[in-house]
Amino acid sequence: MNVFHDIEELRAAIGTHLGYSDWHTVTQKQIDTFAEATGDHQWIHTDPVKAAAGPFGATIAHGFLTLSLVPLLAGRVYRVEGISMGVNYGADRLRFPAPVPVDSRIRAGVELLSLEQGGGGYRLTARVAIEREGAAKPVCVVDAVSVLVP
Repeated sequence: MNVFHDIEELRAAIGTHLGYSDWHTVTQKQIDTFAEATGDHQWIHTDPVKAAAGPFGATIAHGFLTLSLVPLLAGRVYRVEGISMGVNYGADRLRFPAPVPVDSRIRAGVELLSLEQGGGGYRLTARVAIEREGAAKPVCVVDAVSVLVP
């Protein structure tokens, strides 16, 4: 875990890869709960029998479920102290190059790209690449933008 005690320590780390989170297993229960929350009940996510005969051989996580795990996984790589709060601001780039089959183990690698003053604090852009254990391609790559408020 990388702990930055203030904005200046964070600024000094811009341009570096901070490392990887621990592994997280994506379960069918998690996929079903996400489907329930979003109303996206497409069979490739929620019907294990039909999905077994489909293109991926099993159900797969929603791309946006994978994206929604960024705060959890990135939070296991680094944290910034000395701020009152951090809020999600958006994403500059988002891709889902490969699927996440049920029961896959995923983890996130984090690279700090930029830190700019503005938006009521500091805008931090971090490239988060989520990889699946044993896969050649990442399953999600996002340039996540946060606002850190002093």
